[in-house]
Amino acid sequence: MPEHNRLPLTRIQKLIGAYMHQSKRTKPSAYLRMRADLTELVAVRKRCCRTAGVRATTNDFFIYAIARAVKEFPLVAASMDASGAHRVIAEHIGIGFAVAAPQGLVVPVLKEMEHKNLAQTAIESEELLKKARSGKLLPDDFDGASMVLTGLGMYGIESFYAISPPSATGIISIGTIEEAVMPAADGVQIRKMMYVAMAFDQRVVDEFYAAGFLRKVVDLLQNPTELTH
Repeated sequence: MPEHNRLPLTRIQKLIGAYMHQSKRTKPSAYLRMRADLTELVAVRKRCCRTAGVRATTNDFFIYAIARAVKEFPLVAASMDASGAHRVIAEHIGIGFAVAAPQGLVVPVLKEMEHKNLAQTAIESEELLKKARSGKLLPDDFDGASMVLTGLGMYGIESFYAISPPSATGIISIGTIEEAVMPAADGVQIRKMMYVAMAFDQRVVDEFYAAGFLRKVVDLLQNPTELTH
């Protein structure tokens, strides 16, 4: 093969490839998908930003909703111990989010989310995003994810299932927001809908528990004022 056809992997790409291979090989994942009505979230997001005094993106609402749902479903923040006989619930809630950085895909983590509100989430996610895009993330910035969020909506992807990192119980993947005709009491309405998919480690939680968790995430997103209190 001609040498110019051989593209060397960066250190980050090698690590990510090894982690994803490990996860796919060792973690028996199951998959769920729901549609979320984000009409209200889209309508109130800017107003919520003004009230909170920060710029909160749709991703920030998702990250915070996931953290709130983990409080109610703590096993989602668990992992298997070395013996495979016990589930160990993390002391703190960490939510990672995937970033397409110049050095490759990275997943910085917002830590101790059980103590934070939406405004704090937005501020810290923006700081981590800037560090990721400038290649200034530190090793500690990657540690402690219970759940991970990733999205491809900016490319028009409707839905997809992602591979969760080895250390996380699961990963939520979101697509683009699309207008859809939905039934209503007075006929039909145009609503802003998004597919929300989840891959999770079925050794840690079963599909009924995972479904309850995902339902809670979607319920919070569909009632965004609950996330601003």
